Amino acid sequence: MVTTYQKGVSDKRPWGTWEVLDSGDGFCVKKICVNPHSQLSLQLHHHRSEHWIIASGEAVVTLGEQKINAKADSAIYIPFETKHRIQNDTDSILIFIEVQTGDLLDENDIVRFEDVYGRV
Repeated sequence: MVTTYQKGVSDKRPWGTWEVLDSGDGFCVKKICVNPHSQLSLQLHHHRSEHWIIASGEAVVTLGEQKINAKADSAIYIPFETKHRIQNDTDSILIFIEVQTGDLLDENDIVRFEDVYGRV
C-alpha cells in the first residue's frame, strides 16, 4: 500500500482548501473546506474509497446517479470507481472530514469528468 500524503501537508484549490490530519499504511485523513458557492470536480478514484463526515455547513453530494443533501453529522461512503462530487450552494463555508482507504493514496488517483475550473 502506498500513501504519499504526509500529516500537515495542505493545499489551496480554486474551491477551497485541504489539509492532511493523519496518514498511515493504507489510510489518509483530511480536513476539507469548501468555499461558499463552490464545488469540487465530478471525479472517481481507481485505488481508494472515501468516507465523508460533514462537520459543519450543508452539502449537495453527487454519488453515482444520486443527489444527496447532507448536513452536519451526515456520513457518506464513496466506493472506489464511483463518480462523486461535493458542492456548497450556501453562503457559509462547508467543512468535512475525509477518510481515504486503499492501496494507492495520492493526488494522481483523481479522474475528472467535469470541472468548472477547467482542470479536466
